[in-house]
Formats: sequence, C-alpha cells, structure tokens
Amino acid sequence: SPAGMALSVVVILLLSMLYEAIKMGKAVLLRRALLALPRSLSQETLVEPEEGDASPTQGRWFRYHIGQTLFHVVQVVLGYMVMLAVMSYNAWIFLGAIAGSTLGYFV
Repeated sequence: SPAGMALSVVVILLLSMLYEAIKMGKAVLLRRALLALPRSLSQETLVEPEEGDASPTQGRWFRYHIGQTLFHVVQVVLGYMVMLAVMSYNAWIFLGAIAGSTLGYFV
C-alpha cells in the first residue's frame, strides 16, 4: 500500500540518519579517548596507576574505548539493516537511504 511504502521510506531515512550520527559520535569519542591517554603509553601505566597518582584521567580512556566499541556494534548493525533494505531493489527505499545519509551527514 502507498502508506506502508511511505512509512518504510521514512524508517529507512531515519535509520540512515542515525547511522551517520553514530559515525560522528564515534569520532567524538575517539578524540576524547586520545586526550585521556596518559603521556606514557607503557602497559604498566595503562593498567595500574602509579602510587600517589590519583589522576581522574587514569583509566578514563578505557571507558571511552568501551563506548567506541558499543557505537561500532550499533553502527555495523544499522549499516547491514540499511543495506538489506536497499537490496530490496526498490527505488523509493534506495532514495530514502540516500536522503537519510545526506541529511544525517549535513546535520
């Protein structure tokens, strides 16, 4: 039905926009993780803080890395969902995915 097709196009458009937003969120988390890394990148410094060093940034990089990992999983799932929708070979769905990706990148 025309209403079902319009709803499908809007859903794919929103999923594409969400995909782009998550991609940008991953970039922001990467920047924060790099800023939270300690100056010394030895394994001992990353795992165990030095005695008397109660820096709040110690270990924060790991939380950012976990956030990036979760964002990556969501991005992959959304990417495959949009890909499968586009592979329905429906021109309107394809245009919805392109429009959503464009709007998501623009915003």
